[in-house]
Amino acid sequence: MKSTQKAILTELPPGFLDDLPEKDQRALLATVGTAIRLVGFDDIGQAELEFQERDGTFHTIFVARKFIQSVDND
Repeated sequence: MKSTQKAILTELPPGFLDDLPEKDQRALLATVGTAIRLVGFDDIGQAELEFQERDGTFHTIFVARKFIQSVDND
């Protein structure tokens, strides 16, 4: 998977939403199943994903590769 691609967040890791504010939980749940920007991968191989809410709030999350699916950039 190239770091310039988009990826689909197929699901959230167990416990990922724990301790997050409700607004952030809603934003993250809304991204599951949609294509968002794949920034790259960190030193331990986690995908860095980025998305923006309608109100302009940016989010960056890191998840294991098994929680994402590649999207063709055709």
